[in-house]
Amino acid sequence: MQNGSIAPTERLHQERLADMLNVSRTPVREALLRLEQDGILISTSNGGFELRPISESDVADIYKTREAIEGYSAGLLAEKANPELIADLRRLVLAQESLKCANTQEFYDANKTIHRGIVAATGNNYLLEMFDAMWNRALSVQIFGQMKDRHLALSLTGHIELCDAIESHSFSGAFDAMRRHIADGFELQVAALNAR
Repeated sequence: MQNGSIAPTERLHQERLADMLNVSRTPVREALLRLEQDGILISTSNGGFELRPISESDVADIYKTREAIEGYSAGLLAEKANPELIADLRRLVLAQESLKCANTQEFYDANKTIHRGIVAATGNNYLLEMFDAMWNRALSVQIFGQMKDRHLALSLTGHIELCDAIESHSFSGAFDAMRRHIADGFELQVAALNAR
């Protein structure tokens, strides 16, 4: 789903998936039902499943929710940031951005590691749970698989500016920097969605 190798109208049947994965049908059925419960899959009349169609409005809702969660997290972090925390954050950003992302999965993992690191550094487990839920939902829209390499590289930029904003100790400055960064990512996602 994440890399776009499953077409939006492709039927997913538990028997075929179980055979392909060389597992029993029970865990496959449970996984499919969970994905349906999470709104990622919809059931079809023939007992199978398919990806829930995604619209630009769905992508906008995901990104607006990310702006709220991650913007607030960046603001909280700015208020409590100390030199050690900033140094750790910069090391995390530099390590992830130095990776040569050969595919969309590597890009996704590097970007998520940076954003999750910012939320985790707040020490607020509820924000982290919401972050994980929202990124799992974003994963389901399978748009990363449609993005071009130049878009992936552009999307990884801006993290140092986020570190600078957090280091400023300004809640609103860090919140706005994260909001702008996520809004830029939204524009790339919409372009990828429209290119499908």
